[in-house]
Amino acid sequence: MTQSIAPRAVVGPSRPRRMLRAVAVVSCLPYLALKTAWIAGSRVGIPEGSALLDDRLAMAVINALTVLLDSAVIVLALGLTRPWGLRVPAWLAAFPVWVATGLLAPIMAGFPAQLLVRAFGGGGAEPEGRDAFLEEWVFAVVYTGFVLQGLALGGLFALYARDRWGRLWRGRVGELPVGTPGPAQRALAVAAALAALPPLTLHALWACGGTAGLGAGRAAERTGDFHVLEAVFVCFLAAAVAGALSLAFRRGRTLPVSVPLGLAWVGSGAAACWGGWLSLASLGGVAEVADRPTPLMSLAHAGQMLAGLLVAALGARFLAARAATTARRTA
Repeated sequence: MTQSIAPRAVVGPSRPRRMLRAVAVVSCLPYLALKTAWIAGSRVGIPEGSALLDDRLAMAVINALTVLLDSAVIVLALGLTRPWGLRVPAWLAAFPVWVATGLLAPIMAGFPAQLLVRAFGGGGAEPEGRDAFLEEWVFAVVYTGFVLQGLALGGLFALYARDRWGRLWRGRVGELPVGTPGPAQRALAVAAALAALPPLTLHALWACGGTAGLGAGRAAERTGDFHVLEAVFVCFLAAAVAGALSLAFRRGRTLPVSVPLGLAWVGSGAAACWGGWLSLASLGGVAEVADRPTPLMSLAHAGQMLAGLLVAALGARFLAARAATTARRTA
């Protein structure tokens, strides 16, 4: 997987790549400007009574972390279009994009779906008696930027990966060589499916309106946005497991290998990164007992993170095996 890409791609980025890079960089600027202003003490976009004003130090630390994360999008956009990006090891090129994919994909799917639900009267307003978290325009600006970042980075990485590693997902699932996948990959797929079952069940329950396992505060605050987000988690978890099982047990033999591999890539990133992020967020102190995550909520977050990591490990082993097979054939 460390083989460099074809010479035609190192002469310089094509016009489509330059345009995608510009979109990725420009779409980061509103978010970075807002976060920098908040770190400096500004309250633009933050209404009176917002929970963000309760702990200024914690807010500054979280904002600084998210500034670093969004700045990484700019670095990634440059790395996917500049010659130095072709010389980095395979894992160093792929891992940050996998994380970015995992964090952005649910927003890219969920934000338009939430707007659609609101357009049909689903509602997304804060419950009565609850102070607004942020002004509505902040969500519109930030999430629109995230969607553009995801589209631009996705396009750039698809072109980069096609040139550098496209040989690894040629053909169809039924044409995979004998012994590929092996027992280890099948074990990972089964383990991922088992790990995904509890969070899949819980997120599906919550998406359909159930409240079992939700804290009292969370149950009372449910809006259309909440149900959409839970449904999005179900879809990405299911995609990760479906991709893993297809690769490990050759299900869907007529499918191009790129289809289950893509499902495993996007689904595992979304499950692992959001599961990890929500688990990390739950460790912070919450003043109100009703707002604290319940054991079942923690189980859902940890389970989806574990399932995502197992699917990612399967995908890495699959690609490593394909790379070794391809290298032997061309030696």
